[in-house]
Amino acid sequence: MQGDRDDSRDPAFVIVTGMSGAGRSTAAKALEDLGWFVIDNLPPGLLFAMAEEAGKVKLAADKVAAVVDVRSLAFTTDLNAAIEELEGRGVRVRVVFLEASDEELVRRFENVRRPHPLQGEGRLVDGIARERGILREVRANADLVIDTSSHNVHELRNKIVAYFGGEDRPGLRVNVVSFGFKYGLPVDADLVVDCRFLPNPHWVPELRPMNGLDTPVREYVLGQPGAKEFLDAYEEVLKVVAAGYAREGKSYATLAVGCTGGKHRSVAMAEQVAARLRDRGMEVQVSHRDVGRE
Repeated sequence: MQGDRDDSRDPAFVIVTGMSGAGRSTAAKALEDLGWFVIDNLPPGLLFAMAEEAGKVKLAADKVAAVVDVRSLAFTTDLNAAIEELEGRGVRVRVVFLEASDEELVRRFENVRRPHPLQGEGRLVDGIARERGILREVRANADLVIDTSSHNVHELRNKIVAYFGGEDRPGLRVNVVSFGFKYGLPVDADLVVDCRFLPNPHWVPELRPMNGLDTPVREYVLGQPGAKEFLDAYEEVLKVVAAGYAREGKSYATLAVGCTGGKHRSVAMAEQVAARLRDRGMEVQVSHRDVGRE
């Protein structure tokens, strides 16, 4: 049974995939800099052969990764079959999916003046749409989804290092991100909570220029009725969720905390959520997506 499996002792094999232009090459280079053995643009059908060959030359079992893309028409079928074969041989597979908005992908392709690999005789947006359709199932089943829409190459590299720089450390790794609902939900969020039930510091003149990292704003938000009760309740929910993720072998989770503009309430509350998770011994990083956007 899956619940009886000791994931901590299984070798790990990371598959990096996702949208063309979303940063697969940057992720691969970051893993290589961390000492990983990485093969780029590997057809899904060769994943098991690569893992087997890596074992023969005694590469670290938890430092092997492959970057695969969608150019094979049978991509989804081939990738699912490869993952099943690897897991059937006792290899713990982790799939990392890199995502970006259509607008950002168009901008990136236009900057480098290259066609999309699935564009054919159509438009750039046609290739992107086709790729999204092919990758829908892969994205849904990925262990880690990273939205690179607002990341430059250095920020993406730092995120990869944060996730994979200490693979020997056990337990769930959590990214807590604050955001503003008016700018859209983070597409890589596993869980989303809404802090708009709290009074908005935006309407307090002396607090409006500040953000949730500033002490006056933090004290104002945390001092509101319901703030502590929410944090206490959400901490209990996350305790249950984290245990379930561990049973399912999920190593990474992104928790999104939102308010209207992503500047005051969500920032202060995200910092508190992260602090409570760290107190429980979890490895946590925090980012504030929309601070400074107004």
